[in-house]
Amino acid sequence: MTNHPYVPRDLILNDYVPNLLSQSAILAAYGIASVFVVLFIWLVSGKVPKIAKVDRWLMCWWAFTGLTHIILEGYFAFSPEFYKDKSGFYLAEVWKEYSKGDSRYAARDAGVVAVEGITAVLEGPASLLAVYAIAKGKPYSYILQFAVSLGQLYGTAVYFITSYLEGDKFATSPFYYNLYYIGANASWVVIPSLIAIRCWKKICAAQQLQGQKKTKVR
Repeated sequence: MTNHPYVPRDLILNDYVPNLLSQSAILAAYGIASVFVVLFIWLVSGKVPKIAKVDRWLMCWWAFTGLTHIILEGYFAFSPEFYKDKSGFYLAEVWKEYSKGDSRYAARDAGVVAVEGITAVLEGPASLLAVYAIAKGKPYSYILQFAVSLGQLYGTAVYFITSYLEGDKFATSPFYYNLYYIGANASWVVIPSLIAIRCWKKICAAQQLQGQKKTKVR
């Protein structure tokens, strides 16, 4: 790994194949797929009786983030040579593009692979389970959302901290650094934080209510 910032990926890895799809095509496809998932869950959740609007939005978020973890991050974790792909396969193109903002992905940094693998295998399915738990009003819904949100925050913290400790010089340009490394990860800092706070309040309120009921019984 080079110690100099903004070095193109093809100077770091032998056999690196540049993107065959344009940046606009890659981002447009991801955006369209994301909007489709959100709209689908929003419409379906509208048919669930007595479900609050905030819970419908949360179902959209958990569906989106769960599929992102499983499909995108799962592909990265279990496809070590994606950067050699010559077919234009979309998922490989996504990670070649994202590697312009963080070359540790193309270089298969052990820490990044570990974080993404755990995220795909554990947090992905747990996120989809959260969609079901909210829809069905399961008693474990808030605990599950709280746990997954903490997992996302922990993974994001490890991601940023390891980059900082290693010099934070893994982007091909300031543009890709801000667009992908900062921008693409911002949602997994802000939204999980808000969800964790909300779930903490809900769990504490439930515990307080339970305590009041026990006091009245006595």
